[in-house]
Amino acid sequence: MTDEKQPVYFTYKDRVFRLLFRDKHRLLELYNALNRTNYSDVDSLTTTTLENAIYMKMKNDVSFVIDCSMCLYEHQSSYCPNMPLRGFLYLADLYKKYIRNADLSVSRRIKIPTPHYIVFYNGLEREEEEFVQKLSDSFEDGKEGCMELTVRIININYGHSKELMDRCRSLADYAYFVAEIRKRLEYMSFQEAVVQAVDICIEKNVLREFLLEQKAEVIAMSIYEYNEEYVRKVLMEDGEERGYTRGRAEGRAEIVKTVRRMKDRELDIAAMADLTGQEESYITEVLELLQAYPKESDLDIAKRMGV
Repeated sequence: MTDEKQPVYFTYKDRVFRLLFRDKHRLLELYNALNRTNYSDVDSLTTTTLENAIYMKMKNDVSFVIDCSMCLYEHQSSYCPNMPLRGFLYLADLYKKYIRNADLSVSRRIKIPTPHYIVFYNGLEREEEEFVQKLSDSFEDGKEGCMELTVRIININYGHSKELMDRCRSLADYAYFVAEIRKRLEYMSFQEAVVQAVDICIEKNVLREFLLEQKAEVIAMSIYEYNEEYVRKVLMEDGEERGYTRGRAEGRAEIVKTVRRMKDRELDIAAMADLTGQEESYITEVLELLQAYPKESDLDIAKRMGV
C-alpha cells in the first residue's frame, strides 16, 4: 500500500467512520457521550443498519436501537442540504423492519422507538459547532405540511465540539486522524498523506489498536474518501451544476477535465468510473481520446464523444 504506483481498488463503500463505530463498544461510548448516559452493557444496543440500503450513492453509516430510541448516525465530509430527506427515507425503512408485519389497523396503539438522527460533519464549508437541518426546508411551496424531520449536525473537525470530544476518546482520535491527513494533503499525494497519517497516529497512540488491526482497509478507504472529496468538488461544483446552465457539452467537458486529473494521479479505470458516476466504457473512451489528442481542450474532447 505504500507504493504510490500500486493500484488501489475502490470496491469499498464503507468509510473509516463506519468501520470504526461498527464496533459496539465504540458505538456505545459515542452514544453515552452524546446523551450523558452510562450504559456499559453492549448487548443493550441492537444494531439495525440496513446493509443494502443506499441513498445518493452513499451507504448509511450506522443505526441502532437502545432503550426507547432509534438512532441514526451518519458521517459527512462535505455539506449536504438533503440529509433530512435522506434520513426520512432511511428511517422509514428502519421502522418497516422494526414493526415487520404488524397489523396497523388494530385498535391498540403500536409503540415505536423515538427517532434521533445525528450527522457528524467534518467538512470545511460550515464552521458552526452545531446546526440543524429540517425536512420542511425542502418543501416546494415553503409551507409547513403534515410532517417534519430534524437533523442535528455536529462539527467534528479537530478543535471543535470539545466537550463531546472529551467524553468520547474514539471520536476525538478520529478527528485527529482526519486532521493529520488533511494537513499532509497540502504538500503530498493522497496515498502518501494517508499512509503517513496512519503511521503517526499509531506512533502517538491515536486509534492505535484499530489502525494496527485494520491498517490496510483504513488506508484504502481513506484514499477513496479523499479522492472522492476532491472529485466531488471539481466535478459537481464546477461541472454538472454549471453544465445545466451552460449546456451538456460544457458540463461533460468538466468530466473530461476530472478524468484527465485522475489520470495524472494514476488512478485506475474502475476508480475513475466509481468517483465520477460514469460507466467504465465511458472512462475508457475519454482516456483513449486524451491519448490520441493530448493537446485538445476538454470541451473539444467532449464534443468528439458526441455529447
